[in-house]
Amino acid sequence: MERWPILRYEDWKETLATLQLWTQIVGKIRLKLEPLVNHWWNVTLYVTSRGLTTSSMPYEDRSFEIAFDFIDQRLLIVDCDGKRASFALEPMTVATFYDRVMRSLGELGIAVAINKKPNEVTEAIPFDQDTTHRTYDGEYAQRFWRALMQISRLCEIFRARFLGKASPVHFFWGSFDLAQSFFSGRPAPPHPGGFPNLPDWVTREAYSREVFSIGFWPGGFGLEPMLYAYIYPIPEGLAGSTIRPQTASWSDQLREFLLPYESVRGSDDPDRCVLDFFASTYQAAATCAGWDRAALERNS
Repeated sequence: MERWPILRYEDWKETLATLQLWTQIVGKIRLKLEPLVNHWWNVTLYVTSRGLTTSSMPYEDRSFEIAFDFIDQRLLIVDCDGKRASFALEPMTVATFYDRVMRSLGELGIAVAINKKPNEVTEAIPFDQDTTHRTYDGEYAQRFWRALMQISRLCEIFRARFLGKASPVHFFWGSFDLAQSFFSGRPAPPHPGGFPNLPDWVTREAYSREVFSIGFWPGGFGLEPMLYAYIYPIPEGLAGSTIRPQTASWSDQLREFLLPYESVRGSDDPDRCVLDFFASTYQAAATCAGWDRAALERNS
């Protein structure tokens, strides 16, 4: 199987829309059960060698985990007592997926009530009423996961040289992107918010400290899949910075640096291409923002 598979947005945009809502259902279960951690790190999913997982979550005096397996194409729920429930990942409405998840949890004696309204999507149909989104192509879901796996690996490599506060490499189900963040240690001004179907106070918690983030987004709004890098707040002079590789650029629309995924998979050395992008955008952002790089970075 290709390590850097073809992933054209137009070829799987309906599956992407469905899968995003499926991950939101699972992610909101974690949101309901976990205590708040700074920047919403308590709600994310994580890339595994088979797909995406919540990791272990508490439930009363037990724990359990929900995982998307994109190799066997199943959703699996397992608890600490060895009990399990699962069902096939196949074409179905969001309403059907929601019902199957809740029924599977019930089989394990787990009852969780979540907010059924999706976040960060323009058409916020309640999960249990959504019969519109129903497309699922397992091959493309697996391709997406394989891209996540490669980029997650490179995020971990890049993170090793940073000594300051940094997030795990994690998957945000609201915006449907893989992300890793680095912090200067200084507070940030209140974020203006404005994301669809997301309260501004949620965004302000996420951006409460100066932050540089790297990651991967599978596309939409007229864009193909992209690796990204941004800083908040944006310092003067950043947009004119020189970055690598040559296929990367500043987006005035999104106010961040973008590197097309297709240019990565078509390069002679995808790893070097991605790591150059991460390193050059971080150097530009941290320098323009006046971060204490000597204290935050490992020299050897």
